[in-house]
Amino acid sequence: MNYIKITETPSNHDNLEQLDTASILQKMNEEDKKVADAVALCIPQITKLVNALTERFEKGGRLFYIGAGTSGRLGILDASEIPPTYGMPHERVVGLIAGGDTAIRKSVEHAEDDRAQAWADLMAHEINDLDVVVGIAASGTTPYVLGGIADAKKNGLLTGGITNNPGSPLAKAVDIPIEINVGPEFVTGSTRMKSGTSQKLALNMISTALMIRIGRVKGNKMVNMQLSNNKLVDRGVRYVVEGLGIDYAEAEELLKKHGSVKKAIEAGN
Repeated sequence: MNYIKITETPSNHDNLEQLDTASILQKMNEEDKKVADAVALCIPQITKLVNALTERFEKGGRLFYIGAGTSGRLGILDASEIPPTYGMPHERVVGLIAGGDTAIRKSVEHAEDDRAQAWADLMAHEINDLDVVVGIAASGTTPYVLGGIADAKKNGLLTGGITNNPGSPLAKAVDIPIEINVGPEFVTGSTRMKSGTSQKLALNMISTALMIRIGRVKGNKMVNMQLSNNKLVDRGVRYVVEGLGIDYAEAEELLKKHGSVKKAIEAGN
């Protein structure tokens, strides 16, 4: 191993059990403030990934996240938000976790150690060379992720990786590495903390920028969101009011008739 495994290095803080609650929280916040700056350094690589994704998405390609534990759950979280927020079909952005859906809530013993399972999980979705696979692993060494990336590359897919250990096996394996160095965790090795936060920020950037680039946002509005509850219907009506300069009742009627903010505004123009 010719890289420093930063995610396992000792915390900058010690004797945590001797601190009062306010001190614990203040020191955690000190560490958290470093995360956004670390992500900012990765914007050039995130840009490459989003641009490559946009090109493939417009041809019908899909985005797959693969990960284990916290990383896998964060990928699933990001993927699950795309249909309600942007009105995309569930199968366009997919999160896969070692151990399957059970692992979303409960740890599945040794699931992350199976190098062959990620590709089997991907094949269940009839993956093809227009799709993009992004591996997420704070350590950069998770076998489930590394195996999936290796098989994806063998089959001609574009690959990306999000890791918190620069120079790790995942960073070296993928076409587009996103290496977010957030430094040691507040609790040594607890990568659900700063590492997880940095992954969430990067995933927000990837999927949001992608949705904007493929036309799922107008101005700064979620014009393709699913109208799945009263709050979202009200938000949609207000967007139509603003977009067309009409009263609330008329906007509501248009929205209900056409089913989306985008279609309602297009019909009203």
